[in-house]
Amino acid sequence: MALKCDVQYRKGDTWSKLTKVGVTGVRKPVVVKRNGAGSALNGALNCSIDIFVDLPAEQKGSHLSRNVEVLSDIVEESIKVPVTGLENMASGMCKKLLVHHEYARTANVDIRAEYFRESITPNGRGTLEMYRLLASGSAVRGGGIRKTIGVEVIGMTACPCAQQTVSEMLSCAEAVPVMSHNQRNVCTAMFSMDDSVDVEADEIIDLVQGAFSSPTYELLKRDDEGQVVINAHNNPRFVEDVVRKVLESIVEKYDKLPDDVEITVKSESEESIHKHNAFAERTTTLGELREEYKNTLTR
Repeated sequence: MALKCDVQYRKGDTWSKLTKVGVTGVRKPVVVKRNGAGSALNGALNCSIDIFVDLPAEQKGSHLSRNVEVLSDIVEESIKVPVTGLENMASGMCKKLLVHHEYARTANVDIRAEYFRESITPNGRGTLEMYRLLASGSAVRGGGIRKTIGVEVIGMTACPCAQQTVSEMLSCAEAVPVMSHNQRNVCTAMFSMDDSVDVEADEIIDLVQGAFSSPTYELLKRDDEGQVVINAHNNPRFVEDVVRKVLESIVEKYDKLPDDVEITVKSESEESIHKHNAFAERTTTLGELREEYKNTLTR
């Protein structure tokens, strides 16, 4: 039976346009295959995907089934030909969304996935650790496409201020790693760039882990547990230090990326002796970071 009535195409009841209309939390497996430096990021990832387009004021509703249709087509295709990255999949979906939604001017896709990779404890034991991948794409009809790849990593920080205070109170020698209070730190680093630029998620994970007082691990035997604590207290970091260390590592590593790559780094420490958390963030461009870094070197 042919259906004639398409309610979505009716005239809107009000004068206002909407910037995002779509579906959220669509769960799909996506097969990824990276080459070269990112070859560890291969296999199926369990993804949660949000898909949006804008809606003009003169139209009542958006065709939400088209969003899921675009997603299903790309996911099924990834089984035959794996995608080269979640961020590339997101930008590709944005292009298709603007084809399927002829009334839309913008398209946005956000993807979150749990990602497991092998790691080594301080004393050499192999582990499998979980990280969160964050990817997105955005497109403007007749304009360019931007994509974003980022990671969320959990680590550990030891408070420098409390350590200094304890050292003074106990008259401790500085050569010994003095006790301090610790935090579980959650750090997020994001790269937003043109569709033609690529950054490896594994590399970002490594940069973030290097900014903590110490990485953390799912399983630790006693000798490893003790070594993690010693390492952290030998390397105390504020939440601000974590963000600044990640930014410094980004400038030093990515000398070939364009200046217009946007960088966002967030660090949140879940405090152990306070009832609140500590938080720090920087959003900037790679060009601005390079200028700040260069000025520091010439002082």
